[in-house]
Amino acid sequence: MSGPRESLIYVTCVYNGTGKQKPDYLATVDLDPNSPTYSKVIHRLPMPYVNDELHHSGWNSCSSCHGDPSAVRRFLVLPSLLSSRIYVIDTEKNPRAPQLHKVVEPADIEQKTGLAFPHTSHCLASGEIMVSCLGDKDGNAAGNGFLLLDSEFNVKGRWEKPGHSPAFGYDFWYQPRHKTMISSSWGAPCAFRGGFNLQHVSDGLYGRHLNVYSWPDGELKQTLDLGNTGLLPLETRFLHDPSKDTGFVGSALSSNMVRFFKTSEGSWDHEVVISVQPLKVKNWILPEMPGLITDFLISLDDRYLYFVNWLHGDVRQYNIEDPKKPVLSGQVWVGGLIQKGSAVIAEAEDGTELQFEVPAIQGKRLRGGPQMIQLSLDGKRLYVTNSLFSAWDQQFYPEIVEKGSHMLQINVDTEKGGLTVNPDFFVDFGNEPDGPSLAHEMRYPGGDCTSDIWI
Repeated sequence: MSGPRESLIYVTCVYNGTGKQKPDYLATVDLDPNSPTYSKVIHRLPMPYVNDELHHSGWNSCSSCHGDPSAVRRFLVLPSLLSSRIYVIDTEKNPRAPQLHKVVEPADIEQKTGLAFPHTSHCLASGEIMVSCLGDKDGNAAGNGFLLLDSEFNVKGRWEKPGHSPAFGYDFWYQPRHKTMISSSWGAPCAFRGGFNLQHVSDGLYGRHLNVYSWPDGELKQTLDLGNTGLLPLETRFLHDPSKDTGFVGSALSSNMVRFFKTSEGSWDHEVVISVQPLKVKNWILPEMPGLITDFLISLDDRYLYFVNWLHGDVRQYNIEDPKKPVLSGQVWVGGLIQKGSAVIAEAEDGTELQFEVPAIQGKRLRGGPQMIQLSLDGKRLYVTNSLFSAWDQQFYPEIVEKGSHMLQINVDTEKGGLTVNPDFFVDFGNEPDGPSLAHEMRYPGGDCTSDIWI
């Protein structure tokens, strides 16, 4: 946390699903406020193929490798959610202009493991890379599991024991001192890749479970059914302190933050600790609108938890020094479907009509809703992008597909709590050379709050 301030950030940018036959790319953004190119894209690395849907990413090594001084966060691993390719990017030769190092082909992954639709990538202390895969090549959720790549990024096999793959997969986080890995469950690729259909939830094509594995041997020990309070559990994080046996998962559709923890008997349990109430609305597809918690993270000192409501449009900060009782300490509106000027109107409990005041940044109206977030290591700056997944962007926020997404920076009060938008920072991906693109996940060279796991 006391290291140098971040000066660069890598952002996955998507053209897939936008109508442009252009490859997705990795953008490098200048974060140095003293630089003449501050808040600008200074480099773009296009992938060699189209129709990938770059999504989440991870480093080749992280803090669990601290016993090996040769381990360096040199390579950024970029799984492509829809094409099933995995790109490996070398960020060491020139951090401002990273280069393509290797492509792991989907045919190789499918032939050796039967897996497809790669999502979350984490480095392991062994030097291997583990990637959650959300289904088989046909998009069936029952075909999901965990891919292992060796340190040279060759397909090694599957991590979990045979027969220990539950119905759905998504994100995961391991806690070695507790010999446990916990994964979440989005949905069947054959369902989500075409957009969101509420009927698919009733049809059982979306998840509501946490899966508890033994670490590192991959045996499914327990499945936690979150029920209707935990529909579509997505991002999953343990506290950073490796001695702690507690973590959180954001349930998107139910809009609840769920805490999971080890019981005195050694099994795992869960409870809802934050609930975002749905809003009664007019002029929308449903009479009530969930917040839709799509991303969250925890500061490195485990003091604060941050999450976004992609549909409502707010970013929240909670003090979690008592993880059983989070306390709201900051909130800012940076988009959403109910901002002033929108056709959608919310109704307060007393019947009065309600819309939220959203600031313009550098004269630009904020499009879409806050989606992916990344926190500076010192906890004082929160970066926000607003694309979720191209098919869902097109459905809920067609304006960002047409005009491009953007990236914001929010100043954080780490003493008393509080969030304020930085008016001097605005990256407009609507002005890209090949046309408007969709900006998604962010990583700093050298590691960040959402990739590092300690032992």
